[in-house]
Amino acid sequence: MSPHVHVASESWWFSISLVVALLLAELLYLRGWLRFRSASLKVIPAWRVLGFSLGLFLIWMAVGSPLAELDEQMLTVHMIQHLLLMTFAAPLILLGLPVMPLLHGVPRQFAQAVGPLFRWPPVQRLGRMLVRPTFSWLAATATLVGWHVPAIFTLALQSGAWHLLEQATFFLAGLLFWWPVVQPWPNASREPRWSILLYLFLATLPCDILSAFLVFSERVAYPVYLSVSRQSDLSVLADQQCAGALMWTSITIVYLVPAAILCMRLLAPPNSRAGLAQSEFLGIVAPQGNPKRVEVL
Repeated sequence: MSPHVHVASESWWFSISLVVALLLAELLYLRGWLRFRSASLKVIPAWRVLGFSLGLFLIWMAVGSPLAELDEQMLTVHMIQHLLLMTFAAPLILLGLPVMPLLHGVPRQFAQAVGPLFRWPPVQRLGRMLVRPTFSWLAATATLVGWHVPAIFTLALQSGAWHLLEQATFFLAGLLFWWPVVQPWPNASREPRWSILLYLFLATLPCDILSAFLVFSERVAYPVYLSVSRQSDLSVLADQQCAGALMWTSITIVYLVPAAILCMRLLAPPNSRAGLAQSEFLGIVAPQGNPKRVEVL
């Protein structure tokens, strides 16, 4: 029997709760987005809505789908989960500019109740600190390296609660990491955009080191996989090398895409650069019913 008490497969309430939570997030987002449209306001483009929806779907794929039941058998599947949560789902959700649609989607009384909390200076200072590139980079790197320490990795594989915490921290670290890159509203970043190129380059280094270790190591990094039943023909060492190669390739390609887009924007003529880098839409409706304009970089 596998030592891993898998939350998604053995706790039906978790699977149902996950689906309900994701559907609720989707419905609230769409409700807020449709409120923009019904008011004939300048709305978030449809491709951003699709990005948000796809991000939620990838969370389900990583945590609640049948794929999640195989991570106790293969490191490659475990790596796919991490990539889905941190490298794909997180930026897609941020590309959907989720704050404004969700604030418009929740009941008006709730939005007005939590509004003062977000305007409270200590909360605003905390928010600015969390999305600074230095903190975001450190949080993502610590999450990546920490959970791949063999002892901690084994603990997460054998405990459903720790495994759930691992997945949650990967997703949250992904949101923090991609925030300075995507810069969704409310964006208060004052860093020069060219610095994001350095930010992305430095982010590849810990991924490259971990990937290279998994690919070129001649010993099994996580012996826990030697004691579980496997349905794959891959050996444990070959599975480890496959997981490392998958991470290496995926990170390189995914990080290259925003770097290339940013380079094109930085090299664009000054007149067209503003149009590429800035978009406008109407912000949350004030208690008096008057819309407040905000800008999203």
